[in-house]
Amino acid sequence: MASGERPSWWAGPVPTVVLPVAVAVITVVGTGFTQRFGTGLRPLDPLGGILLLTGPALLVVRRWNPPVVFAAIAAVLLAYLGAGYPFGPAPLASFVALGTAVGWGYRRAGYAIAAVTFVGLVGLYVLHHPGAGFPLAGASAWLAWIAAFVAGAELWRARRERREQARAAAAEASRRRGSEERLRIARDLHDVLGHHISLINVQAGVALYLMDDDPEQARTALTAIKQSSRDLLREMRSTLGALRGVDEEPPHEPVAGLARLDELVEATRAAGLPVDVEVEGEPRELPPSVDTAAYRIIQEALTNTRKHAGPARASVRLSYTDDGIRMRIDDDGAGPSGDRDGGDGIPGMRERAAALGGTLTAGPRPGGGFRVEAHLRTTGGGR
Repeated sequence: MASGERPSWWAGPVPTVVLPVAVAVITVVGTGFTQRFGTGLRPLDPLGGILLLTGPALLVVRRWNPPVVFAAIAAVLLAYLGAGYPFGPAPLASFVALGTAVGWGYRRAGYAIAAVTFVGLVGLYVLHHPGAGFPLAGASAWLAWIAAFVAGAELWRARRERREQARAAAAEASRRRGSEERLRIARDLHDVLGHHISLINVQAGVALYLMDDDPEQARTALTAIKQSSRDLLREMRSTLGALRGVDEEPPHEPVAGLARLDELVEATRAAGLPVDVEVEGEPRELPPSVDTAAYRIIQEALTNTRKHAGPARASVRLSYTDDGIRMRIDDDGAGPSGDRDGGDGIPGMRERAAALGGTLTAGPRPGGGFRVEAHLRTTGGGR
């Protein structure tokens, strides 16, 4: 805290007002009591009362700059005792100021001021009582009190710092979760928009081309556009619902997952890209995060193929393994089916796989065309 921004001097009514008032009352009452036993070289007068109450008054602003306030209170204490007024509980305000300085992390300054003050008090005693010698017993007792008080202040400081670290860690974790969620939503929007807008574009071109020569085929293309736009609106509503925190209504359609792979393949075929699907191993239910990521990766890979590969065929191969699922999406197109314009499709697929502890590679395949391979883990690395 010593190197950071200082807190406000106001910490609420109890620490800022009630505590200084309590210290002032204890100091005045205790000093009046000890004065009856003849302690001090002179009785308490108005100047002594002002000096006695200045320390507690300064405690009101002790959080503003703990070392400065502690030094001021210590100086007032030395002036009070140097004038010969009764000792009593006069150092109480200094103890509170020392605790504040140490508790807020100003340890070196607090210890240095305390050491100077202690030496000053011993020196004043020797000066006022030249024949009494060095007060070894009294000095040892005061050192023990100071050490115990400092130990308590250090414990309070350590606990406060741990609480602050815990709050900072919780805030950072919340910020990181928010960033990850925004990134996930951005990937979903990219995949959803890219897939459905591409389908709509292709089908619109077919409808325009066949409008006069083959109205029935044009009608089919327009029907596909209607279906794809409806799916797009549904998926965007589901994705953007996360930004609101809750959907207005429960979802009536299944979320994106391999259960909808047949629907995705049929829509892709309807857009003019033949797709073959092969499944190895026994299909099983996957964790929702893995299931969604697998669907989105296949969706993005087929969208890229349809947009960039030219006339081509595509194949999707799913392999269920002990530790997850492997996917391979191939095409035999002549053009690159990756993001030729440096888009976010392939990086987004890689991010999806990496977020689950998996891997993804994409690039030209032997013999021509393009290949996307991914391995998503369900054990030993997924989150």
